[in-house]
Amino acid sequence: MAKETKDVRRSKRDAVQLDPFDRRILGALAVDAMQSYASLGEKVSLSPPAVHERVKRLRRSGVMKGAHAALDGASLGKPLLAFVHVEAAGWGKSERLMRICRFPEVEEMHSVAGDASVIFKVRTESPVALEAFLSQIHAVPGVTGTRSYVVLSTYLERPVQADLTEEWPENPLPA
Repeated sequence: MAKETKDVRRSKRDAVQLDPFDRRILGALAVDAMQSYASLGEKVSLSPPAVHERVKRLRRSGVMKGAHAALDGASLGKPLLAFVHVEAAGWGKSERLMRICRFPEVEEMHSVAGDASVIFKVRTESPVALEAFLSQIHAVPGVTGTRSYVVLSTYLERPVQADLTEEWPENPLPA
């Protein structure tokens, strides 16, 4: 059993206690991870050294997993975004399927419940490149099928949010 789950991320049951300052720091860093501690301090009403210590603690605790540049796929020659649902015999995660993660087209891989075993988020330069990627998945023993969903437009793409910033309306859907 341990071998089957060694690559599965475990959720942390012992959640780190975050105070409002930590959440404001995380929210500001989610918007711009490159800002200085001085700028961050002004936004959250703390001194730069205090912000620095809190950021170090957030990194050590695993709450902050890194700082990333948000790259534009189209500008890098990869305008085609797709979600590929992989159906596999048994549990979909296999050593060969995990090797697919080495392909630069793969941005995310998720083990899921439902019709699919695994979902890949894939970005390619063309439908032909997506087809070549799919042929690699179909070559994996145990894969019984795929369903691909090509993204036409992206309306929201954001990192994990530190906290809710607005109250939910009573009726979030327009009348």
